[in-house]
Amino acid sequence: MATLEPNSPLRTPLYDRAIALNARMTAFSGWEMPVQFSGIVPEHEAVRNGAGMFDISHMGKFTLRGKDAIEQLQGLVPSDLSRLQPGQAQYTVLLNPQAGIIDDIIVYQEEAGNVVLIVNAGTKDKDKEWLLAHLDLNRVEFEDLSAKQALIAVQGPETVRHLQPLIDIDLTQLTNFGHSVALIFKNPAFIARTGYTGEDGFEIMVAPEIGVQLWDALLASGVTPCGLGARDTLRLEAGMCLYSQEISDTTTPLEAGLGWIVHLDTKGDFIGRDVLVRQKAAGVSRKLVGLNMQGRYIARHDYPIAIDGRAAGIVTSGTMSPTLGQAIALAYVPTEFAKIGQVVDVEIRGKLHPATVVKKPFYRSTNRV
Repeated sequence: MATLEPNSPLRTPLYDRAIALNARMTAFSGWEMPVQFSGIVPEHEAVRNGAGMFDISHMGKFTLRGKDAIEQLQGLVPSDLSRLQPGQAQYTVLLNPQAGIIDDIIVYQEEAGNVVLIVNAGTKDKDKEWLLAHLDLNRVEFEDLSAKQALIAVQGPETVRHLQPLIDIDLTQLTNFGHSVALIFKNPAFIARTGYTGEDGFEIMVAPEIGVQLWDALLASGVTPCGLGARDTLRLEAGMCLYSQEISDTTTPLEAGLGWIVHLDTKGDFIGRDVLVRQKAAGVSRKLVGLNMQGRYIARHDYPIAIDGRAAGIVTSGTMSPTLGQAIALAYVPTEFAKIGQVVDVEIRGKLHPATVVKKPFYRSTNRV
């Protein structure tokens, strides 16, 4: 691998593979990452109809070891993690005292009480600082595996066919959000039936050199390499939040439509609970909604929204949906204007263009387990 100059972007163990495939690279959260290989649309379609793979080694990877790991995390998230059994996982969020979202994460419950946490690349350092400040390190051991492991996401309805010959466990036995330890090329691997595309698929965490072998084997079997561009269009069609756009430390999970991860009735105290209790009782003042643009104008991040000529919200993400052939967006609007069928105006280059509030997600796969 090429030597990095001082202050240059970080590179994953798969960087050289991306360069060899003539990927178009971009700076992302301090990393140099592929934004596309063959093109956003063909990569997107490969995941929807076949199988695509993403280098997501830039994401943060933590482990908590000790029988009290889940109990320690309970006070930091709004989800009731005590319900997790070994081999199960929970999508949730770390909250600050204002119930703002520090990051969205996945918590994987392992045997003996141990936990694997996958966090966003751009928030890894602040997540680590927050966890170390709030965990009792006399009761749980924290380890940052971010630089020690590669992480590959293989997504799409044909994923099992491509991945099964390379792994020693029966992938059909893993349920959605299930995970297991397995062997790939006779080396240990952590494999989870999770992803960020709205399709069935897996995320595999392995040693860097095994990650390179796995990438090469999947490529040889016909899996399409995919970049950040397709990752974004896929997650947007599936109505999934992106940190720093739909969610941030100034948005709460109830505002962001993540009420399903807030378990106020089944768990005790946690950071931000009092704010969420008040919001649930009084109702939130704004909501994240889906928008279908009327016409082919594309609403982009931070475009203003107007209702009856008055400023009334902001677009968080938008694209032309490759699957639907429709310009779609996510946006925050006042709760009274969040009903399905509500027409709003999006300001695009100084002109107002109508859009309709629609149900999320925009696309729902029929191939999910």
